[in-house]
Amino acid sequence: MAPSTLTAGYRGPVRGEYKVPGGKLVAVDVEVADGRLTDVRLSGDFFLEPDEALGVIDAALTGLPEGTSPRDLAVAVEQGLSAAEADGSLAGPVALVGFDPWSVAVAVRRALGRASSWEDHTFEVLRPGPLPPRTLAALDQVLTEELAEGRRGPTLRFWEWDERAVFIGSFQSYRNEIDDDGVDRHGVTVVRRISGGGAMFMEAGNCVTFSLVVPASLVDGLSFEQSYAFLDDWVLGALADVGVEAHFAGMNDVASPVGKLAGSAQKRLAGGAVLHHMTMAYDIDQDKMLEVLRIGREKLSDKGTRSANKRVDPLRSQTGLAREAILDAFDKHFRSRYRTTDSELRPEELERAEELVRTKFATREWIHRVP
Repeated sequence: MAPSTLTAGYRGPVRGEYKVPGGKLVAVDVEVADGRLTDVRLSGDFFLEPDEALGVIDAALTGLPEGTSPRDLAVAVEQGLSAAEADGSLAGPVALVGFDPWSVAVAVRRALGRASSWEDHTFEVLRPGPLPPRTLAALDQVLTEELAEGRRGPTLRFWEWDERAVFIGSFQSYRNEIDDDGVDRHGVTVVRRISGGGAMFMEAGNCVTFSLVVPASLVDGLSFEQSYAFLDDWVLGALADVGVEAHFAGMNDVASPVGKLAGSAQKRLAGGAVLHHMTMAYDIDQDKMLEVLRIGREKLSDKGTRSANKRVDPLRSQTGLAREAILDAFDKHFRSRYRTTDSELRPEELERAEELVRTKFATREWIHRVP
């Protein structure tokens, strides 16, 4: 519904929607008068008890400044419901099923144009072919900065590489994670990412990896933990397309009934861009992995496990598909859900990435920045 401007200081009605990953649709219709929310109306296919709680939520949001932060919107909903329970104005205890106060806050922010949805963006899809591992890491920084500066749109980039590498998180200790003897023996390139998270052992052809660069507005109102599931929701659909039943496990992992499949990591830049990437095991050589990664040996030892496949179950064994077919299926699924356009790396982006490899990603100072 188009906003109205018939009265000075008035805007509305406007509508915002948010689909909770694994949950329900939350919609908010709201008007704004003199900078404050008026006529707030929450709706959706969620479950809420008792019925009167719906009006309590509407009232809790009414009158708030339109610039209220996502956290304060959620707090207002929580406090409104708590107060109504305490004073006996509700017929029973409140139960929110399929949504929560944070999801209401996101819907409000979207209605006011302070948060965006997937439908608001066109995503550039990149499949540039094999690149050196450190160049892949440098491109994460370059493309995120390009989006922050407005020179590139939101981007999905599938990785290809032809070297044996291990990627460690920005804050991991080199000596705790990496066995230099194993690195030398197997000719492994060690790369430190700009994002946090754990180590990834990546031989050519044994992983499915992508980077997703999005504006911060897409995850406005979401905590770090919530944003992982939100940005990876399409991945569960893509896995279903190739016959894998998957679910979120913990904050940033995806698992199947027979074991862990994938892990995600993020980095948020001050300029308003978010880097989110995921690596899924396709056909890991567990013996090499355990010779290169110290922490892998320790984790398996703690669990009394001799085989890495008990922890990271390869996509190959669950799908029976070639890795390229899985990549194509993921590409197709993403395009089926969101508006996309084919894209390519620009020469200046590659030049900037190679400069960063020389001055940052290939330097001992960066690789060993956490000894």
